[in-house]
Amino acid sequence: MSMLKIGVLASGRGSNFQSIIDEIESQHLDAEIVLLITDNPSAFAIERAKKHGVHYLIMRPKEFHSKDEFFIKTAEELKERHVELVVLAGFMRIVRKPLIDAFPNRIMNIHPALLPAFPGLHGQRQALEYGAKISGCTVHFVDEGMDTGPIIIQAAVPIFQDDTEETLSERILKYEHKIYPEAIRLFSEERIEVKGRMVSIKGDTFSEAFIVNPAIKKNPE
Repeated sequence: MSMLKIGVLASGRGSNFQSIIDEIESQHLDAEIVLLITDNPSAFAIERAKKHGVHYLIMRPKEFHSKDEFFIKTAEELKERHVELVVLAGFMRIVRKPLIDAFPNRIMNIHPALLPAFPGLHGQRQALEYGAKISGCTVHFVDEGMDTGPIIIQAAVPIFQDDTEETLSERILKYEHKIYPEAIRLFSEERIEVKGRMVSIKGDTFSEAFIVNPAIKKNPE
């Protein structure tokens, strides 16, 4: 099985980008990030790419005639480098049809909520305002909807009564960094099957698809 070629799209600090780099460099993930594309010339993800020798491109949407044209060019750049899986790591744009059609069921995203609950921006804040007792994060394939694609892996974390958006976000982020590389690993091993919106994992054990953390304590001893 050849090494999986990954293209990453990021707009900001790129902490999930870093978690994938770390798993690759520790040889826990048999993959190579061949390109980072960012729409933000100030993104800290660029510094991470420089530090780890990842080639990067800055593509400003305003320099294109339309949103579709931006994503057509994005797909061309990824295909030119033989990318097999596209990973969104804090990419703050809705992916449009030209890129989705170029990589069907080969674009992953991570969302800081247990989808289908609380899609869109500020999933952590939505969960707190709703009064939810459990939140978490979801890795899913990208379709043309807002966080509506087939779900691959989820992790659940508790919400404490005195949580703020910041404390909950920090708790969820730790599990984002665990399940995103895991979803990519399953893809690299050709263990993911998609039928409609249902995802099955070959040789699945329950923990590979859903991580539940009811024993998390706010102040562990």
